Order: sequence, then structure tokens, then C-alpha cells
Amino acid sequence: MDPDISIMFQSPSSRGLSEDRVRVELSPRYNRRPLPQYEARIAESWSQRCQQNPWLFNGSKFRIHSASLEREESGEEEGGEGRQERGVLLRLRLGLTCYRDFMGTNWAPWAAVLQQRGLGELGDSQAYLAEPLGVGAMLLTADDSFVFLKRSERVGEAPGKIDIPGGHPEPKAVAVGIPEESIQLKDLSEELVVQELFFSVLAEIRDEVNLPLHSLHKPILLGIARNNTSAGRASAEFYIRCSLTSEEVKHFYWEGGPEAQESTNIVFIKREDVLRLEENALLWSELCPSAKGAVKLYSLVQPV
Repeated sequence: MDPDISIMFQSPSSRGLSEDRVRVELSPRYNRRPLPQYEARIAESWSQRCQQNPWLFNGSKFRIHSASLEREESGEEEGGEGRQERGVLLRLRLGLTCYRDFMGTNWAPWAAVLQQRGLGELGDSQAYLAEPLGVGAMLLTADDSFVFLKRSERVGEAPGKIDIPGGHPEPKAVAVGIPEESIQLKDLSEELVVQELFFSVLAEIRDEVNLPLHSLHKPILLGIARNNTSAGRASAEFYIRCSLTSEEVKHFYWEGGPEAQESTNIVFIKREDVLRLEENALLWSELCPSAKGAVKLYSLVQPV
């Protein structure tokens, strides 16, 4: 596998996982472990980045700690003869973090040191890292092409690379009416966090590609990929079908959406070519790690 990526979780079924198959567990146990001697470095690093890129802004994010599959069980059957298994559920264990801490840990020059200390001191290489959970969309048009975007040179991560539509689920979308810098886990509903996880990827397509929500089918979770170039930062990758053709999608894109400044061009790749994309060394090298992870998961799961 490409060293830029690794797979944290893969759907066990070619159907992927729908929203009703996912559960979230929120706890402060799943927050980043602070290291006092690095907190000043994190703050200083963020200040320097903001001076260089005034359009950067901090924000609350969900921190992924771990993910596991478990069996859902029904109530007692008639006659009291045991319990009946109903299917597989994915449980995501989440805390809170922020974009500033992501840039000062996962994306910092000392990220590898933090990973080594986490592994040695706590048995968890990611314990001292921000680990904000991202989302990404393998978006398939009605004429069987996937949608990719060429990232702007002004974005903070992977400038100029080819990516998929994506971003982050937002705690502020769940804790409505609470100032973002004041959001705590107690303000969040686990059920609403699952809804936000699945809706946020649709919202990113709407805002980055300018597609109407009614043209998008319900997201199917393919799995979670890690970006090893940012110390294993994780992103939930979804498969989403669109009722529009490539030409129609292109028309909407060039009209421009709320986040049009994040990309400079739209790229379409046929489904059969996406399945062989790793064999195309030149194009594969142009993909940012988040796109590589999503393509890899799609190739492994191949949802029908």
C-alpha cells in the first residue's frame, strides 16, 4: 500500500454502512492528552501560521480515538430463547479537539516525537495528537464518473493537489446556539453527532461543488483512512451517488459555491479507471493522501 495512507477501518460489506448502522460514544477520555512542555509550541506555531495565512481560522472539531465493529442484538425472542442478532454496527469513540491543535500536533515538525512518546508512555501513538476526524466523498455521477477537485494553492493542506470533496463534521452544527470556543461534550447528543457525520459530507459537496442537495443520494460509509503525511490523521470516506451527469455537475461547479475558493478546477475520472488508479503512477502521485485513502477504500469495498 502507498506509504502515504493506511486503513483504520473498512466496511465488512460491499453495501457499506448506512447511517443507521453507526453509533457514536462521546467521552473526555477520548480527548487529546496534553503535554505541558508542548502547549506553548502549539500556540506559537498557530500564531505564526495565522500571520502567514490570514484566512486561516480555528474551530472545534471531533477527535477520533478508535472505531470497532459490534453486533446489534434484538430483545428477547418469544419463549425467552436467547437473543437474536440483527446486524453489524460501527461504534466511533469521539472526543473534542480543534484545528489549531491539529496544526500544532499532527501537522507539526515534532509530530513523530509525539507519536513515539505516546506509544512508549501510553501504548497509543496518537494519544498526544489532535486527530480531528475528516470526511470525504467518492461522488459518482449519473454517467459513471467520479468527481475530483484540484485544490487551490492557498489552502492550508495539500495545496495544488487533486482531492475529493470533503471537510469536517462540525460540533457547532450539533451544539446550536453555543459559542464554538465554549462547546463541551456535555452539550452534544450522540445521535445528532451521527447525523452530522453523514450530513456534513453532503454539505461539503454542496459548498465545494455547488450541487443541490436533492441531487445527492444518501451517503454510504466505506471506511476510515489515515493520512500518514499528517501523522495518521483520520477521515471517514463515503460513497455517494449523484443524479446529475458530468456535464451538469461541471455547470454547477463553474457557477461557484460558498467554498469555491478552495479549488481551481474539477476533474472527472471514469469508474473503471478509478479502480485501476494506483497503476497510473503519474495521476496517483497528483492525488493528496485523503483522496488516495478514499480511492483505496472504494476499490476494496466496491459498493454496488
